[in-house]
Amino acid sequence: MTKTVLVTGGTGTLGKLVTPLLREAGVNIRVMSRTAREARDGIEYVAGDLETGEGVAAAVAGVDTVLHLAGTTKGDGDKARTLVQAIETAGVFPHLVFISVVGAERVPVESAIDRQTMAYMASKRDAELVVENSGLPWTILRATQFHDLLFTMVSALGKLPLVPVFNFQFQPIETGEVAARLVELTLGEPAGYVEEIGGPKIYTMKELERSYLEALGKKRPVFTMKAPGKASRIYAQGANLTPDHAVGERTWEEFLAAKLATA
Repeated sequence: MTKTVLVTGGTGTLGKLVTPLLREAGVNIRVMSRTAREARDGIEYVAGDLETGEGVAAAVAGVDTVLHLAGTTKGDGDKARTLVQAIETAGVFPHLVFISVVGAERVPVESAIDRQTMAYMASKRDAELVVENSGLPWTILRATQFHDLLFTMVSALGKLPLVPVFNFQFQPIETGEVAARLVELTLGEPAGYVEEIGGPKIYTMKELERSYLEALGKKRPVFTMKAPGKASRIYAQGANLTPDHAVGERTWEEFLAAKLATA
């Protein structure tokens, strides 16, 4: 029998790369979004809202695997809880695959300042624990920040006349590398926490910002400042990096050149 995979967040940056790979693998693909759409390219689209829970139980009914990609800068734990509750309501027992972030378990969020500056990390860790304690067979992949996400960050900061950056480092990874690995895990057996992955090179936040501005021919001062809080201090020490698990060959410079060429 052909496996049926439900993808949450299937219309996002990562989801748009994952779904064609799953289709090539020969599985039945069901993508959950807030509004139903007509089937396209062999993909079924169903309505389901992970904020309210509406339609989620129906969306997960009959699936063998759930690839959970839907997330925001905060609230990932709540979305994971809604998903797990819906799976229980539907009476199914799928393999639950979740994409998290490198360092989620290493960055303690203990104060209001930590929660403000590191909300994303705290949210991912919250979701990890929901998946881990769900009672379902599960797999979690931790990856470093995508090229696309960092581009959004530097382009937003680059609009300022004086550009402030934190004393952070990043190990940007090509989104397609993460998509390919997630498809392998989705097609495989539950494996718990698998080996994390990161991009081929590490950069300071200042280096990323300056390279973006230089590529556009903009001359603006970029200055580094320390982010407040214990969590930010640990993050700045490299808790979000995984140099021993670097994959891929496409560097930030190569991504940036290609991105700006098509802008």
